[in-house]
Amino acid sequence: MSTVLTNFDTWKQFLADKVQHAKQIGMDDEAISSLAFEIGSFLDQKVDPKNEEQRVLKELWDAGDDSERKVLARLMLKLVQKA
Repeated sequence: MSTVLTNFDTWKQFLADKVQHAKQIGMDDEAISSLAFEIGSFLDQKVDPKNEEQRVLKELWDAGDDSERKVLARLMLKLVQKA
């Protein structure tokens, strides 16, 4: 199994790399946030959490409405960009 899915630090680095690439090709923050929301929705529906951090994120995602999920997606982006 890929360490991207099983190791949260690896997942954060993977996401940070993808955000950096998106910025390099000219995507603005709003477009990146929108894409993060779509990816979060996909992961919620299709991927079983592989570690405790992912389980907490899924529980938060499931507890929120779309507005709160968008905030969570933006917070994840902030988290990986500060590293």
